[in-house]
Amino acid sequence: MCRRPIPHAPMRPLWRCRNCAAEWPCQPARLALLVEYRDDRTGLLVYLGGLMAEATDQLAQLHPQTRLDLTERFLAWARARG
Repeated sequence: MCRRPIPHAPMRPLWRCRNCAAEWPCQPARLALLVEYRDDRTGLLVYLGGLMAEATDQLAQLHPQTRLDLTERFLAWARARG
């Protein structure tokens, strides 16, 4: 019996990877997103910005005393290299 692989997708509201339990987007998810959006870096940043807003809201509910800045986690790695 062959199991289907578990994708490196976010587990909401914890925003951890369903596959490896690292903070999402984990390295494999980042690589997959870069490949998927290879010709549309702006689209990738818009997509990640929306997810970052969702993650910020959900994580703030789980950890109300913590100030969250998820910019590095969600956007910094996806910016085009000069």
